[in-house]
Amino acid sequence: MGQLAVNTGHQNVAMLGIGAYRPRRLVSNDEVCEVLDSTDEWIFERSGIRNRRWISGDESARSMAAAAAERAIANSGVDKEKIGALILATNSWKTKIPHGGPIVAFDIGLNGIPAYDVAAGCGGFGYALGVAADTVRAGSAEFVLVVGVETMSVVMDPTDRNTAFIFGDGAGAVVVGPSEENGISPTVWGSDGENAEAIGQNYDIPEYMDRAQEFQHKDPETDPVGRMVVTMQGPRVFRWAAITLPKALAAVIDTSGVSVDDIEVFIPHQANARINELMKKNLGFPDDLPMAGDIENTGNTSAASIPLAMEEMLATGKAKGGQTAMLLGFGAGLSYAGAIVTLPPAPAVSSFDGLD
Repeated sequence: MGQLAVNTGHQNVAMLGIGAYRPRRLVSNDEVCEVLDSTDEWIFERSGIRNRRWISGDESARSMAAAAAERAIANSGVDKEKIGALILATNSWKTKIPHGGPIVAFDIGLNGIPAYDVAAGCGGFGYALGVAADTVRAGSAEFVLVVGVETMSVVMDPTDRNTAFIFGDGAGAVVVGPSEENGISPTVWGSDGENAEAIGQNYDIPEYMDRAQEFQHKDPETDPVGRMVVTMQGPRVFRWAAITLPKALAAVIDTSGVSVDDIEVFIPHQANARINELMKKNLGFPDDLPMAGDIENTGNTSAASIPLAMEEMLATGKAKGGQTAMLLGFGAGLSYAGAIVTLPPAPAVSSFDGLD
């Protein structure tokens, strides 16, 4: 018997291009408070959010993912035909079967490549980026497209004070491939299934289907089925984050090969501006170190959060391609994933082109 073949990949990998899509509809805190018992001041003080974008018209997770992916490829300068795999990070794709990755690959003219979904909550982009980097290193593909997309407006209760003001919609994507110098550190990632229910759903899928059958002969006005929506136990999540994230951030530094002083940009998941400011302070970063603040006008877009925040900083000049940045995503699962990266070039075509 002959010896089994072994792939040979590229040790040094990086994000070569970034793209994003932001829905056309801008939703202010005042608009959210038309149905939510809250105020603009209360929301901004506790979260740092003033506006978010929600899909409207013909926009969907599918259309946003394809648009972000096309822009990332164009901005990378990589021939589309060289993309060897697609990883879609999402929690709100409208079907479990089929999963979204192959559909997005088809929509952008790459039907046939391996394409699959990663469902790791708000840490999903970090998971997908780590897997993409290791895929290139292993030689399983030379270039990998990573897309994070969410339509959180579809899966939340607009009257729930724990979630309704937090979430937004959008998509961000990067092309990962070989580079002269390594631009993606080893991923530091983990999960806590013991506290998984801290962020969850009000019904599981079979339970919701049974509920729909039970209510089909009842009056929807007096006995509504209700929606399947995301739920969150805020204090429980905060306690988990307070214990877990400092350890995760320290581990990211320890495994990256760089020191805190080498980091030029901080791009945490856009869950809460106050938490992000606290992390920045605890890391010992200087006050003037650029930190992503995309949450103010984009909200929490879960798995799309980090690429959207990264794209915003590059498109507006708050950060520059080639700078060293710390990424950290955390949320449902409960899960987290972080890495030190070299930022890709500023996008020639950005998600702000043509926006109101």
